[in-house]
Amino acid sequence: MAKRNTSRPQAPGPRPKTQGQRPKAPGPKKPKAQARFPKSVAAAVRAALDKKAEDVVVLDLRKAQGFTDYFVICTGGNSRQITAIADSVRDTLKRDLDERPTLMEGIDRSEWILLDYFNFVVHVFSRDCRAFYGLERLWGNAERHEVSD
Repeated sequence: MAKRNTSRPQAPGPRPKTQGQRPKAPGPKKPKAQARFPKSVAAAVRAALDKKAEDVVVLDLRKAQGFTDYFVICTGGNSRQITAIADSVRDTLKRDLDERPTLMEGIDRSEWILLDYFNFVVHVFSRDCRAFYGLERLWGNAERHEVSD
């Protein structure tokens, strides 16, 4: 007479690796969905990134009851870079989209340069000035989009 196997079945667990098998490589990462911005806002972001602007953020103020639709906020490492970023944004928008700022402020001090294009405003800050004024905190109810290369 054959013996019955009365032992309990083992719970399935990780299978032991056999020699020669490689672990499966993870699939390609899906790119993060980038928000779609108006052409002028996207051009301003590209121009800032071309001059190595840091911590580039776009705040969508349309639902936050702001006086404009978007803020483009970025940081420059020193006064020369801050000026270069602002000049790049201004030149790119003028050349590519024939848009000029209605107001420019802070050019002489280069700690916080503001370019007002009516539908959006570009803020180019020094690190200290950006931390002090905290526009992202002030407009905390706005939708925030971090942008990188």
